[in-house]
Amino acid sequence: MTRALNRSIPFWILVAASIGLVAAGLLTVLDHLGTMTATLKDGSATGLEVYGGQSWIVLGAALIGAGALGVLLALALAVVSTLLSTATAKPVDLSPLAFDDVDDEFGSDAADPEGTLDAPAAPHEIERERQDRVDAETGDASTEEAQNGSSGSTATATKISVK
Repeated sequence: MTRALNRSIPFWILVAASIGLVAAGLLTVLDHLGTMTATLKDGSATGLEVYGGQSWIVLGAALIGAGALGVLLALALAVVSTLLSTATAKPVDLSPLAFDDVDDEFGSDAADPEGTLDAPAAPHEIERERQDRVDAETGDASTEEAQNGSSGSTATATKISVK
């Protein structure tokens, strides 16, 4: 038997239960067969001992058969596991997954090698970036003229996201 089968709890339950069924069946058959034989020989046999004894003997024979079948099944499992353990499995080559080579802007160090995306921006940097975008859109350097007196925030007016 192999190491895996030796450590298999269901296998050992099968073996123990099969041996237990054979033992219980033998005790039942031998007990009732002895009682029936003894009472028939001395002439004191009753219907309960004769007809009831036959039913108990049939039940014991069924237990013996089930136990024998379990023992044979355990032996077959042992043979099959021995045959399967001699075959060696080839190692599986795991190729990289398809999404491993994709660089996303939030999780990859290749997209931001210096880690500048993780650092919070200072307010003066946000204002400078906003000013540069306004200048690029309007061609004008004046912030007040770019907003034209709107009451919205700077981030809303220029559609930038503030972290």
